[in-house]
Amino acid sequence: MFGVRDAQRIADEQNLDLVEIAPGAEPPVCKVMDYRKFKYDQDRKAKLARKKQVKIEVKEMKFRPKIDVGDYTTKKNHVMRFLKKGARVKITIMFRGREMAHPEQGQNVLDRLAADLKPYATVEAKPKMEGRNMHMLVAPIKGAFDEKAPRQDQAQVEKSEE
Repeated sequence: MFGVRDAQRIADEQNLDLVEIAPGAEPPVCKVMDYRKFKYDQDRKAKLARKKQVKIEVKEMKFRPKIDVGDYTTKKNHVMRFLKKGARVKITIMFRGREMAHPEQGQNVLDRLAADLKPYATVEAKPKMEGRNMHMLVAPIKGAFDEKAPRQDQAQVEKSEE
């Protein structure tokens, strides 16, 4: 066992730092190391971990219960674009005034959207009513937007043309 002075002398002779590892231990545990290199390595590991971290976005698309076919198609395409980028999508049906008396209309829109998105997304949170809004959360299916899928569709179209 070394005293603090002996340990510091050994560290100085090697041009390294004396780093206290466990100050609460009896006797305190120290290590001779290059502290700047240690901190640098820690920072690099943290940066690499942040780089590999996947940040999942949640986008929101608002619908109305009495939505027209053209508007529905446009909004559905926006939802598809969000899903293609890997974001989850929160779909909200907004009710106003007397529309609150017919929540089944909003439910029908959400059911129709879920059916249209079935090959590309899964419903994570079933439709539920919160105040004047009805919400549903959909998440993309991995690999649903790969290049293989459109080619299979083309092959099916070619077969049907024959």
